[in-house]
Amino acid sequence: MHLREPHPGPFAAVKLVVFDFDGVFTDNTVYVSQDGVETVRCWRGDGIGLARLERAGVRTAILSTETNPVVSVRARKLSVRCVQGCEDKLAAIVTLGAELGVSLAETAFIGNDVNDLACLEAVGLPIVVHDAHHDVVGVALYRTSAPGGRGAVREVCDLIVAARQRITV
Repeated sequence: MHLREPHPGPFAAVKLVVFDFDGVFTDNTVYVSQDGVETVRCWRGDGIGLARLERAGVRTAILSTETNPVVSVRARKLSVRCVQGCEDKLAAIVTLGAELGVSLAETAFIGNDVNDLACLEAVGLPIVVHDAHHDVVGVALYRTSAPGGRGAVREVCDLIVAARQRITV
């Protein structure tokens, strides 16, 4: 269930979308082989949504607290900028926004857990995935219908693209 019905205003104003990785692009599951190699599950439809978002002129980035090759591989495949080993996600968003000329008010952040709280509280469009931790749900302007790793990224991309099209039409 959505926290609030999506209104084109905050969605249409977005110029930068920053995503957490684990629990947003993935279903928060990690498979570990006997050799210590980690793999995760991602939703293939996210790629189309991200490409549509870029075509609409919205920049994207992935921020991850961990450093993991799987995040780099997925980000590279999706042509999304990626910052890993990020101890201070909010500082990274501020730096990225300054580099791109985008304010926090024009930024959306999609997260799922308490390490995303500062970002969710600071941006103009705080979004959590459907299965986000209960400690962050109340901070969000929007909660996806889809859970993390099961179409939540695509849902957000589609909402922003649709809102921007409504404003320009």
